[in-house]
Amino acid sequence: MLILLDRDGVLNEQRSDYVKSPDELRLILGAAEAVADLCRAGYRIAVVTNQSCIGRGIIDTDMLSSIHQRLCDEVARAGGRLDEIFHCPDPPWAATERRKPGPGMLREALARFGATAAQTPMIGDSRGDLEAAAALSCPRILVRTGSGAATQAAGIPSHILPVAVYRDLAAAARALIAEDS
Repeated sequence: MLILLDRDGVLNEQRSDYVKSPDELRLILGAAEAVADLCRAGYRIAVVTNQSCIGRGIIDTDMLSSIHQRLCDEVARAGGRLDEIFHCPDPPWAATERRKPGPGMLREALARFGATAAQTPMIGDSRGDLEAAAALSCPRILVRTGSGAATQAAGIPSHILPVAVYRDLAAAARALIAEDS
């Protein structure tokens, strides 16, 4: 089974000025271990992340690759793996269907892994993550890290419901693993 994860605010701490180098990447406590637990339980993990810092000219794709290598290395140190990272470089003012809340990246991940949307949870911290998942009928999980607490406090529109809410990725992973046991 496949699980889709947002990056900023789910795996790593969100920065208002973007993660611009590997040194600025700070994993959320327990996130790498949560990915490792999911991997040991037989899940494949795909990250689907908006990275408008590229479209804004703040970093280039080579730097993003270095940041993602650091992310993969941190997850591997905990015993896990990220099977694929999909990113969308579009800035908000030039968004394509790939940029969340558009479902394009999620659709690509499902196709790449031969997964069924209804059986592929999306774990995110923003309304955009949830809307992208709802557009394809993926189960929606909101974590309260990153923007998640504010997203929940703002109210989740009825067209996105149902949404399961957990404190962080570790709690969401434990629930998914227990549900499948």
